[in-house]
Order: sequence, then structure tokens, then C-alpha cells
Amino acid sequence: MLHRRDAMIRLGQLGLGSLSLPTLLKASVAPKPSARSCILLFLWGGPSQPDMWDLKPDAPEGIRSIYKPIDTVVPGVSISEKLPLSARVADKFTIIRSMSHESNNHEPSVYHTLTGRRNPTLVVPANARKRTDFPGVGALVSAFTPPGALPASVTIPQPIGHDGFNYAGTYGGFLGPRFDPMEMRQVTPASTKSEGSHSLNLPEELHRARLIARKGLLHLMDEEDRLLQKSGQGLDASRELAYRMLASPEAKRAFDLDREGPRTRDRYGRNEYGESFLLARRLVEAGVRLVTVTWLYFVPKKGNILNTWDTHGGTADLGGLTGFQMLESDYGIPPFDLAYSALLEDLDARGLLDETMVVTLGEFGRTPKINPNKGREHWGMCYSALIAGGGVPGGRVYGSSDKVGAFPREDPVRPEDMLATIYQALGIDPETEIRDPQDRPYKVCEGTPVRGLLKT
Repeated sequence: MLHRRDAMIRLGQLGLGSLSLPTLLKASVAPKPSARSCILLFLWGGPSQPDMWDLKPDAPEGIRSIYKPIDTVVPGVSISEKLPLSARVADKFTIIRSMSHESNNHEPSVYHTLTGRRNPTLVVPANARKRTDFPGVGALVSAFTPPGALPASVTIPQPIGHDGFNYAGTYGGFLGPRFDPMEMRQVTPASTKSEGSHSLNLPEELHRARLIARKGLLHLMDEEDRLLQKSGQGLDASRELAYRMLASPEAKRAFDLDREGPRTRDRYGRNEYGESFLLARRLVEAGVRLVTVTWLYFVPKKGNILNTWDTHGGTADLGGLTGFQMLESDYGIPPFDLAYSALLEDLDARGLLDETMVVTLGEFGRTPKINPNKGREHWGMCYSALIAGGGVPGGRVYGSSDKVGAFPREDPVRPEDMLATIYQALGIDPETEIRDPQDRPYKVCEGTPVRGLLKT
């Protein structure tokens, strides 16, 4: 089992030189938390808000979705007909229809969304994460969480990245490796060039996604243990730390999906992401503070990795499917609708929803205009997010977009505002000052908590 010293002291000793606690952190009284934990559902690629959560049935052809809006259980609130299960639990979540930032590129948008900062030095697409990066949300939550048997922050089933690169903004950055989220390395055709120090890098013959989906991470850990004992290989210090943590009895119970009955497994979906949503519930139940579920990509028959939510359409490896056909596929809206509705119902039934904030978003959304491939392009100027539990009343819509969904009409919310809202809910003052190894001061977050979302 991993034993961590007090997080505030370790901030000064690990990754930030010899700074003492008084000079490292200058914060006002921490806000009273409304949430014990947070599940961040990150739909990498840009989920199509005009076809999911912000339909414009009166917009002109070429902008108007081919899907019809349907009523939810909340009077006056409608979402896509492709989300019938989510419509039944709409009283448990709030739709934010006014998310906004200026970038239409994946890499800088991911960085902005997960750190609350813009980074003009990113090299697209080879933007490997570096120790000079601003720490991501998982690292900051870890830094402000007392030590425990389980990690404070876990990323499943893998970090954001492709072609051998884990994206900048997804780990501890200048806070150092101690506060990297626990994660598993992603499966890519190329070797990963920027892995986190808490990753479990399994032998290539073990297909991680398949093992998670079929057996659960407990079996994966047992298999690594067997292979390591057989080969006689040891672990470096960072991996040993991570492995000891995951080998603790508490972690083994939390990661063991076989403890769940078949009806629950079926309700979430017998696929990588359904299993990940279920695992997220088990982890917060066991005491993990932040679980990030990254809904990333799939591997078609030809073997190339494709981005699930990047629904431009016309991709040759998919036989030229349209963007709408991609949304309707067994890696798109249907499994999301199943797993998301199951997660909210399950948390609520267990009395966990009030203390667990569930945030769903991508790095941006999609354009109002439908392209020739019957898909939509990247669009950061206006998109949607969902937020539930943890002090956020459900059954509401916050903000709005204009008549075609191109720009926010009222109450715009920037990525840093969303992060500030998460921090505030978890009892972390966004105004708290942290310092990098060069002793430069930064606020934990430059955004402002969205008071209209939180209970007063």
C-alpha cells in the first residue's frame, strides 16, 4: 500500500524544490465542499452538441440535425431522440449550452479544458506532455487531498493521446510526478514517448482494453504480477509505488468488476467504456477523489486508431461512413446513452449522487453547418456540457446558444470557469497560489466558479 506524506508538505519537497509551505501556498479559507468526489467524463474529439444536447429544430436545412428533439422528464427541456435513456434521467443533470473558447484544434483545446490555461508553445500534433506544463485537474486535486489507501486521482481506461504521445495537460506538470494521476498507458501503434510516472506499462502481449472490458483491472494486475515474477524483472521506484498502491486490498476490491452482478454489468454495457463508467462509480465509492474517464478512440478492422467523437465523416478506414453514421455506431451515442444513464441512476440509488459531481464534456463541440460528408467540423466557440450531482441541482438548462448554435447567447462558460466550479465543489479555493520550480506564482485556476450552477 502506498503511504503518502501530507500533500501540502510534499508539494514543497517533490517537484517544487525547497520551497517551504508558507511560501508555496497562499490561500483564503477553503470553501465548504458540496462534493466529496468528481467523475469527469471526457469525450475526446468533440461530441456533436447540435445532434445531442442543443438541437435547433427551427434552423435551416444544412444546419438542422437529422435527429428530432424528444421531451425529457423535465417539462420544457428536450434533447436528441438518440438519447432516450438520458431523457429519462434529465431531472438528475443540468445541460450547459454556452461553453465557449477560441480554439478549433484538439491539442490546445484539451490543454485549455484540463488545465484552465492556454499554451501557445504546443506543437501540433506532437505535443507530448512535459514537466514544464501547468498541472492538470487530476494533479491539483491530488495535491489538495489528504493521503489515503487509494490514489486521489485516477484516469481510466487510458490517458488522452495518439501516435505515441500522451497529450500535454493530462498529468502533474511542474508539480512533479508525485501528483500524476494513476493511469494506464494508452494502446497505440507507436511507443508512448511521454508516459506518466504512475502508469502500469504492461507487456505488449496483454491487450489492456480487452482485459478491462472482459475481466476488470484486478485480473490485469494479477497477470502483470505473474509475468514480473516469471521474468524476474523489477519495477523502477515510480512504478513500484503505483503498483503497491494498486495491490492494496482496498484497491483490489475497488477495481474488481467481478464483484458486480451480471444485471449491473449489462446495464452499463459490456464494452470498454461501459465498464469504465462502472469502474468510476466503484472508485469514488471506495474514496478516490477524482476519476477521469476518457472516451477516446476505437480500432477498426484495418487497425488504425480513430477518434470516436471526431465525427467529420468520410473516413476511408470506416468505409466512408457519414458523420451521422459514426454517431449512431456501437462506439458512439448508443453506448454513451446506456452508460451515462446507468451511472446517474446507480449513483442516485446508492445515495452517492449528492456527494459526487459528474461532469461530461469534450475539448470543444461541432459546427452548426453540416459538411458534405454529413458530419460536422470542430467548433470551440459554442458547445454543450453536462453536470450532475455534487451540489448541482438537476433538471435545468444553464446558458443558451444563438438560433443556429454558433455562439453563446447568454451566460457563457469558459473551460477555466468549469474547472473553478469543480474545485469550488471539492473544497479547493481556485484563488490558492502555487509556485513552479522557478518560484513563479500561479493561481490554482484563473476561472470563476459558476454560481448559477451550484446550490445556494
